[in-house]
Amino acid sequence: MRASAATERTGIPSVSLVASGFVQQAHAIAKALGAENLPVAEYPGVPMIDSNEELRNKVERALVNHVIKGVTASVTDSTKPVEPGPRDVIFKGALDEVQEHFHKNLWTDGLPIIPPTLNRLEEFLRFTDRSPDEVIGVLLPENREATAWNVAVNGVMAGCRPEYMPVLVAIVEAIAEPDFRIEDAGSTPGWEPLVIVNGSIVKELDFNYGSGVMRVGRRANTSIGRFLRLYMRNVPGLRIPPGATDKGSIAQTFNVVLAEDEDAVAELGWDPFSVDRGFKPGENVVTVQSVVSTSPPCYSGGHTPVEHLQTIVEVIGRTMAYKTPSAIHQGRLYPLFVVSPSVAGVLARGGWTKNRIREYLFENIRAPASLIERVAWGQGETDFHLPKEYCQSMDPDRLIPVLFKPEWIGIVVSGDPGRNQSKGYVQNHKQGPPVSKKIAQPVFLGQSIGR
Repeated sequence: MRASAATERTGIPSVSLVASGFVQQAHAIAKALGAENLPVAEYPGVPMIDSNEELRNKVERALVNHVIKGVTASVTDSTKPVEPGPRDVIFKGALDEVQEHFHKNLWTDGLPIIPPTLNRLEEFLRFTDRSPDEVIGVLLPENREATAWNVAVNGVMAGCRPEYMPVLVAIVEAIAEPDFRIEDAGSTPGWEPLVIVNGSIVKELDFNYGSGVMRVGRRANTSIGRFLRLYMRNVPGLRIPPGATDKGSIAQTFNVVLAEDEDAVAELGWDPFSVDRGFKPGENVVTVQSVVSTSPPCYSGGHTPVEHLQTIVEVIGRTMAYKTPSAIHQGRLYPLFVVSPSVAGVLARGGWTKNRIREYLFENIRAPASLIERVAWGQGETDFHLPKEYCQSMDPDRLIPVLFKPEWIGIVVSGDPGRNQSKGYVQNHKQGPPVSKKIAQPVFLGQSIGR
């Protein structure tokens, strides 16, 4: 739809081919682009489950006529609705009435919110040196500006504390980077961002980095995770029905923040994840990346690194294999491995560096060609360049690499130190790659935010 809108504005007629399940989303995107009557040619049904004969019939009897009608139609720009100003009072009433008003306007995530009153917003804005109306970025699909003001609004609504504001701003800076592709966060895989936090701020803001690290319950981890999902709904405009811009087919809910156990990392003699991302030791950093699926909990045993890594390859690697066709098509994949301090300890005591671990995972995580072919067909991925290993035989069980580059593999130490568990987080190819930002603390806070 974005390409069609640009083409139409150069004077060249266009029509977008859209399957039935995407028609509502297509019209919502066109409206956000200011071209509400952008032509759409609907393919009735789901192409990947139709036989060749059904597909041919639908193209001849329905799609062709829609295409002809679309390219001969005239397109005019539409006017975007005027939205309230930042300081406008949009509603007054009792708490239950406020909840109903926000829910009715699709401004909530289905959970109760804290009303974003001016007093609360001013308290949040004390914790950033950014001007309230300073533009951090313009976020698709609804082309809305990200500002410190609307960061504070959604932070209040999510139940964050005011002192979390520097973290919230850094998160929005990350998703506003063009490489993150926030506009694709409404795609059918239903991927969800994951925020990773490093630095002294982990302890200062009381993030959980031990047992239950990815469970709701600790205010910093939970409310900041919720903030990002709420922000994506209200500013980029990614909404499930009755909205139409989020097409996650089944999808998942928001991730709480993953904080690294930097005490454990220091004992291992490893660098924290933030240093792997190019920052200096001790700097407060957020990294945001997409997660399309999560592996089962992986329990590994033994006193040598290879014993643990073999199990990790089998359990977590298999989960990652199902994303291989899309990854090959897009040429990118940034998986994340979260290992408990106990498992990391075996690896480190065995003399393995993070780079050696990455090389092992890169070389050993593979999947049968038959699995990749079957998954590719189901996803509609049939037009990508295959790796050389695919062409070395016709054996359906021949093994194809799942990962792309060792340096693209993320490793975070976190979780229960009293258990031998690891977990894998599968990133969604070029959509939502890891983007890291330093957390900028306001001048008056000095080196510590405090609780």
